[in-house]
This record gives sequence, C-alpha cells and structure tokens, in this order.
Amino acid sequence: MIRNYRRPFPAAIIYPDAIYTIRRGGRKLYLTFDDGPDQESTPRILDILKSHMVRATFFCTGSRISAVPGLFARMAAEGHTIGNHGFSHLNGLKTPVRTYCSDVFRGRDITCSNLFRPPYGRLRVRQYRILERTMQVVFWDVMPYDFDAGITANESYNILMKRIRPGSVIVLHDKPASTALEYLDRFLGKAIAEGYSFGLVDEYSRQD
Repeated sequence: MIRNYRRPFPAAIIYPDAIYTIRRGGRKLYLTFDDGPDQESTPRILDILKSHMVRATFFCTGSRISAVPGLFARMAAEGHTIGNHGFSHLNGLKTPVRTYCSDVFRGRDITCSNLFRPPYGRLRVRQYRILERTMQVVFWDVMPYDFDAGITANESYNILMKRIRPGSVIVLHDKPASTALEYLDRFLGKAIAEGYSFGLVDEYSRQD
C-alpha cells in the first residue's frame, strides 16, 4: 500500500484554491478531525483538547450529527469550528456528480458550514468546480494514518511529529478505531512544549 503523508498528490494542481496549509506567521498548527461525532471517541477527544486549552476543527458527517446531536452541540459550545464532511461520507470518484454534490449540500445544511473536506480526499474536478462556488474546500498538509490498522499508534505519532511544520493542517479521525486517541494528549503536550500553538481552519487565508 502506498501512503502519502502529505497533501494528496497532485491535489494542488487539480484543486488550486483548496486549503492545504495556513501560513499566518508564527509556529501555529491547525488540528482537524474527520468522521464524527461519535459517542465513544468524541467525548475523549474533547476532554483532551480542553485539558490543553486547544481548539480544533471538526469535519462532521451529517448522518452522524443526526445520530448524536448532543455531541455536535458540545463541540460548538466549547469553541471548536465545525466543518462539513458530507452527509453520507461518499467517495467522490465513485459517485455521480449530481448525487455527490446533493449529499454535500445536505451536509452543509446540517453543519451550517461552508468549510468542506471531501471524504477520503477524493473529488472529481467537476464536483470540485461546483462546490468551490459556495464552499471552501479543505485538504491537509499532514496525514499520519491514524485510521490505518497497519500502522501502530507510536508509528503514527512519530510520523506526525516528524512532518509537522508551521502552518500545517493536520487530519486525524474522530472514531473509536483511530490510534490518535492513544497519543493525542502526548502530541499536544509535545507540540506546545516545542513552541507550537493551535488555530482554527476558519482563520485561513488561501495559501499554496
């Protein structure tokens, strides 16, 4: 299996106005979580973030919000940014354009967010061109594969620590199988000790 720990290639060419990094000066990171909310993983993530006084951006799936609306409300109440991850978590490369875009718009109606991250990072050019008219598409700069059963929690942590840089948009996953739950507290403590702070994706300015 080929793993790409940075931005999906060649996304910067195909989706030129999407966000990959956010360069606003200083040693700031942008922590994001996909696929939630989840009744098991979300409370643990929120508790850890709160203990470090860090806010993050949660790209939520509409169907999951409908299942656990209280956790969605807690995210917002604690100052985290909400993004749209579609309603049904569809793969853009396997879904007709109209069906896919309709699902994304449905997710936007529930999240009330114009920030959109494509599930799996997969998006057809035609889908992108339709969605970018009214939404800001957000990819990432660092992917430590916390969802991959073939990578241990310690390996994922080391990938993350090795590859972060000022402005990195980091993608982790808000679900019980994510190994990030094992090292999130450690990562935040280490990053803060190294002089990093954390920002929210809606602070963005478009950057290459």
